[in-house]
Amino acid sequence: MGGFFSIIKYDYLQRTRSYAFLLTLCASLVIAYSFIPGPDANYYTIRIANHVGVYNSAWLAYVTAIMASVFISLLGFYLINSNIKKDIDTGIGQIIGSTQIKNVYYLLAKTLSNFLLLGTLLGIVFLVSILLFFVYNDGFDFELITFVKAYLLIPVPMLFLTSVLAVVFEVLLVRYSVLQNIGFFLLFSALLTSGAFTETQFAFDVFGTKIVMHEMEESVRTLTGQQEEIDMSIGYVLSDSKDTNGFIFNGLDFPTSFIISRVLWSVLGLIVLFLIAPFFHRFKVRQKLRTLSKKKTLSTSKGMNELELLSMPKPPTNYSILPLIKMEFWMLIKQGSKWLWLLNITGIILLIMLPLKLSHQMILPALWFLQVGRLSSLSTKEITNNAHYFAFTAYKPLSRLLLSQLVAAIILLLLIAAPLIIRLGIQVEIEEILSIILGSILIVSLAVVLGIASKGKKLFEVLFFLITYANLNKILILDYFGGMPHNSYYLMNLLLLSIPLLLLSFIMRKKELRNY
Repeated sequence: MGGFFSIIKYDYLQRTRSYAFLLTLCASLVIAYSFIPGPDANYYTIRIANHVGVYNSAWLAYVTAIMASVFISLLGFYLINSNIKKDIDTGIGQIIGSTQIKNVYYLLAKTLSNFLLLGTLLGIVFLVSILLFFVYNDGFDFELITFVKAYLLIPVPMLFLTSVLAVVFEVLLVRYSVLQNIGFFLLFSALLTSGAFTETQFAFDVFGTKIVMHEMEESVRTLTGQQEEIDMSIGYVLSDSKDTNGFIFNGLDFPTSFIISRVLWSVLGLIVLFLIAPFFHRFKVRQKLRTLSKKKTLSTSKGMNELELLSMPKPPTNYSILPLIKMEFWMLIKQGSKWLWLLNITGIILLIMLPLKLSHQMILPALWFLQVGRLSSLSTKEITNNAHYFAFTAYKPLSRLLLSQLVAAIILLLLIAAPLIIRLGIQVEIEEILSIILGSILIVSLAVVLGIASKGKKLFEVLFFLITYANLNKILILDYFGGMPHNSYYLMNLLLLSIPLLLLSFIMRKKELRNY
C-alpha cells in the first residue's frame, strides 16, 4: 500500500506546484468572489422571480455550494483529464506498469489525486464564501455548521464523480483527448438539464442542487402567495439590482434518502472504477507506437547504403514565410482524430442550413471550441515534443515561426466560419464579418499567450471552455465573435483586446527565447 499512497501524494504535489495550477487557483479566487454579487452589482447568480435572498449564512452557504458544484465540476474536468497521459508522456507510467501495483489501485490513486486537486479549489471557494459573509453581513449570526453541511452534501460527491469520470474517459478513450472533452460536456449538459423536482426524484440529481432550488422556490411562494410556476434564473445574468426584492432563506433539513443518495453516488463511482480496471492498457500504448514506428523505419531504411550522397542535388534555400504557413496549417489539419472532422463537417453544414442568427450565436462558438486541442498546442508543441531547442534556434523564430503559427490558426478558424461569413457578406453585414475576423485573432492570440505563460495546454482549455459555455448561455460580456447585438464601440473594444494580445504573444516568446 506504500506505492498506492505515494502515487497520490507525489501526483498531487507535482500538479499543485505547477504554474498552471497557480493561475487556476487565482482564477478560482475571482470566480468564488463573483458567486455572491456585491450590493451594488449589476448581475445576479441565483434569482427566483424578482426575489434574491438576504445575505445570511444559509443563503451564502447554499448559493456558493450550488455554484461550486456546477462550475468546479465543469471546469475541473478539463484541469484533471490528462493525469494518466502525463505518466505516459514522462515515462513514469512504464515504471509503474512494471511494479506489482494492481490496475484498480492505480486508477483509484489517480482518482483520489484528482479529487484532492478539485477539493483544493473547493476549499478556496469555501473560505471565500465565509469571508464574504463577514463582508456583506447585515446583522445575521454566523453558522459554520450550515456552510459545512451545504458543501459536504452538494459539491463534494459531484467532485468525486468528476474525478472518477476523468479517469474513466482516459482509460476508454486513451488517444482521443478531444473526444474526452466533448463526451464529458455532452454528459454534463444532459445531467444538468434533467428535470428532477419531485421529492422522490431528488436522489437522482447528481449535482445535488435541485432540492435546494426547490426549497428556495417554496420560500418565495410562501412569501408571495403565488402557487403557479416561478421563474428561476441560475448563472451570471445582468440585471438591475433595484428591481429585486429580498427574502429570508433559512436553509433546509436534508431528508435521509437524499443523504444516502449522495453516499451512493460516490460508491457508484468506485464500482465503475473496478469495472473498467481490466480494460486499462497499463502503459503499453507507447510501446505499441514505438514498435510500429520501428517497423516503418526499418522498412524505409532498406537500400540506404545504395545512395550516393555526393551526387544528390543541393536543396534550395527559401526564406519565405509561405511554406511555413502551409506546413503549420497542414499540421493543424492533421492533428487529432480523423473522426473529429466528421463533427467539424457537420457543424460547417449546419452553418449553411440553419437560420443565420442561430448559426452565428450557437454553432460558430461550438465549432471553434472543437479546435481547442489544435489551438492549445500552438505555442506548446515544440516543448511537448522536445523540439524547442531546434525550433527556437531556427532562422527568425519570431517573425517567421511564431507568425506562421498565428496566421495558420487564424486561417483555419476563418475557413471553418467561411459559410457564415459568405452568408453575412450576401446580406452586407460588414460589422458581423469584422467581428468574426477579430474574434479569431483574439482567441488564437489568447491561446498562444496562455500556452507560453503556463508552458502547457490546460489553462487555455479551461478558459476557452468557460468562454464558450458563457457564449452558449448568451452572456453578453464574453461574446468575442459578434454573435449578439452590441453598441457601436464593440468593434473598437475587440480591436483593443486583439492587438495587445497579439503583441504580447511576440513579447513573451522573445523573452522565452532568451532563456534557451
